[in-house]
Formats: sequence, C-alpha cells, structure tokens
Amino acid sequence: MRFKQLDLNLLLALDTLLKERNVSRAARTLSLSQPAMSAALGRLREYFNDEILVAHGKRMLPTAHAQNMAPMVSRALAEINDLISMSTVFDPATSQRVFRISASDYVTVVLLVPLLKELETSAPDICIEISSPSPEEVIKLDRGEIDLMISPEQYLAKDQPKELLFEEQHVVVGWSGNPIFKKKLTEELFFRQQHIVVELGYAHTFVEETMSTLGRKRHAAVVAPSFHAVPWMLPHTRRLAVMLERLAKIMTKRLPLAIAPLPFPFPAMREMIQFHNTRKTDGGVKWLMSRIHDQADALYDN
Repeated sequence: MRFKQLDLNLLLALDTLLKERNVSRAARTLSLSQPAMSAALGRLREYFNDEILVAHGKRMLPTAHAQNMAPMVSRALAEINDLISMSTVFDPATSQRVFRISASDYVTVVLLVPLLKELETSAPDICIEISSPSPEEVIKLDRGEIDLMISPEQYLAKDQPKELLFEEQHVVVGWSGNPIFKKKLTEELFFRQQHIVVELGYAHTFVEETMSTLGRKRHAAVVAPSFHAVPWMLPHTRRLAVMLERLAKIMTKRLPLAIAPLPFPFPAMREMIQFHNTRKTDGGVKWLMSRIHDQADALYDN
C-alpha cells in the first residue's frame, strides 16, 4: 500500500530505526534480516532525500530532519493503532493483542502478578509488556506508544486522563532479630539507625521526597536500585527501611522480617493509573483497566 508514492510499511521501519539508531537492532525488533532493513533505510533515504541516520564513530545518529520527523511518525503509528483497535469489538478470550504497561516492580508484585494469574485463563493469547517507569515512559505515554501507566500521582504525564487505583501506607521494616523491634520505635531512634533507601536514578522516590519536606535526612548506608531488592538486604543486619506496606507484608512471608509503624505522621501514597486521551474509546484498554481496577479493589480485602 502506497500513500503519495511512499510504501506505508516503511513508516514502521523508520520509527524503529529512529528509536534503535542501529540497523541490526532495528532488524531484530521487526524480525527482519539485516539486508532487508538496510534496504528499507535506503528506500527511506531516497524518498525523503535525507540520510536519516549517519555514522558517528561506532554509533548512528539521526539527522536534524529525521529528529523532526520522529515524533510525527510515532504519533501517526499510534493513531493507526487506535483506529485498528476501535474498529473491532475486543474479545479477551480470543484476542492476541499486546498491551504495554509502565509500572514499578512494587506495582508488578502487589497488583499485576495476581492479575496475570487470572488472565492466563480468561485472556490466554494476549501479551502484557511491562516496562519500568522513567521520564522516557512518560513521553511514550504522551505519544500513545504505551497503553497504561501506573505510578504515584506526581510522576504522571500532565495532560492525559488519570484515575485513582488505591492508596498505600508506608511502614518501617527490618530483620526480625533486630532488637529495635522489641520496643516502641521512636522518631529519634528511627533517625539514629542506618537505612536502606531506594534511588531510581531519574527522580526521588515518594518516600525521599516526603522525607525532605519533613526536614529530616536518614543515614543511607545502602542505596538499592528497586523496591523489591530492599527486603532481601535486611535479614541479619540492624539496618532499617521504609517500605510500602503491602509489599512488606508479602515479603514477611518469605524472609525473617519485622514491621513497625512509622513513628511520625506520613501521608498515604496515591497510586494512579493513566492512559492516553485517544484510548478512551479503546475497548481493549477499557477492559484491561477494569480488570486492574478490580484487582486494586481486592487489595483492600487482603
């Protein structure tokens, strides 16, 4: 199919090349041979009268013209996907659709893992792709490249619809053999201890942002790369961690951990779900959101 003499299949090749910036990786992403992808790049260069990608040392970089085209190509493909999705009635029992969700390891463990068990039976042929939250994921949501983002309220895209999923409290967690849990944990004692904190690399976590508003700084003895890594570092040490309560309760079933309430007021975290404005009438996204909401409601019963 051609539009103004352009093979429309080349739009997908162009989008992938600009994201991967590597012919071999782009070929693997689209399940094409490298010669086929090289040929597609050649045809794109001829059509647009532009190099698209140019060698720079061992890397390939997009030209200025290609950089200008990149967001328009992504939006065009996202809108085509929306058109296709809206043109059919979504049937989870037979659909082979791929859903892309941005969610933290905490949300994955607490919310998505139970949901995925249920979907194995009710929607056996769909695929759920889960990616870690980041500023790039926010951009992808704005472009319609991912279907859903699950995140605390302050990290969402600004101009897309969002809904509250559930609220979560934080607790103090440590090794069950730590004598600090034998007595009431005071604020002064809490801040005297060594702590394990989470640093995501692209932004402060909800805990660290809230701690900064209290004007108190913890002694970070260990900096962990994810929420799920923290509890594994606590046994047989005297370090403490501030963890999301539901994740902490799950981990106490697997590790020798103790839980105590925070010894000072701390606001609940509002976990939100967000989607692109064009997904409002997407039957598949509406179905998946309803299943996620059901699973979030079930959290209050556990």
